[in-house]
Amino acid sequence: MNIDQASPEDLAALREAFGVDDGGESALGWEAVHAFEADHGVVLPEPYRTFVAEISDGSFQGPPSYGLVGLAESAEGQDLRKPFPLTELWVWEDDDGGYEDPGAVVGQVVHHGSLNLGTDGCGMDWHLIVSGTQRGHLWLVTGEGALPYGAEFGGTTAEAGFTGWVRHWSGGHDWFEAE
Repeated sequence: MNIDQASPEDLAALREAFGVDDGGESALGWEAVHAFEADHGVVLPEPYRTFVAEISDGSFQGPPSYGLVGLAESAEGQDLRKPFPLTELWVWEDDDGGYEDPGAVVGQVVHHGSLNLGTDGCGMDWHLIVSGTQRGHLWLVTGEGALPYGAEFGGTTAEAGFTGWVRHWSGGHDWFEAE
């Protein structure tokens, strides 16, 4: 997973998965992406950065199930400068994670260092981490807990990162299918 440079192969896979061939009309453009990054004090991880600049700013078809929200909407209520606090699965409804104030950490998981890309419904939201040690990874954040997405974390054979997440979805696979 390369979060610093988008490969032509990743960009081609994203164009194909979202069926976007409009010459960038549905994208934000680089000027808007740079302005967003300056306003929020972050540099978006690749290939998502190039995706919103050159391919599309969201999609009604998904992923996730209810569509990929646009960049501005995905940042609503988020403090992108503050790092995402987790590095491993945490089911907070069963455990305080050893935190003195677990409620405060849950708030950080939901609102620090991530873009809320959209929902699969029932409070299952997909977040792209934009700051902290998990930068570039996708996390599923639910009312019960949060878990990282990608083969390296278990639960799936899919590649980590935005392109791996999209490829897995476009291949018609269940999100978590590892044995």
